[in-house]
Amino acid sequence: MYDQDKKEIASKITGIQQHYTDVILSSSQYYINKNFCLHIVTVLGTAFRLTELSDKLTTIKGIKHEKLVMSRAD
Repeated sequence: MYDQDKKEIASKITGIQQHYTDVILSSSQYYINKNFCLHIVTVLGTAFRLTELSDKLTTIKGIKHEKLVMSRAD
């Protein structure tokens, strides 16, 4: 979740996602109110690769909440 008025945040998210197209299944944005956007990324891959993506997204200044939830898919 992030403040949608800070356009550089969305741009940084997109930039990072371009390096992880091998694990990203979908990416959706939900506008909670006039200020906040909930960005959900659905992924499938190794725990290492998914944690790597999550760590990169977490470093973006301005993201209010970030959480990686993993489950086995076999």
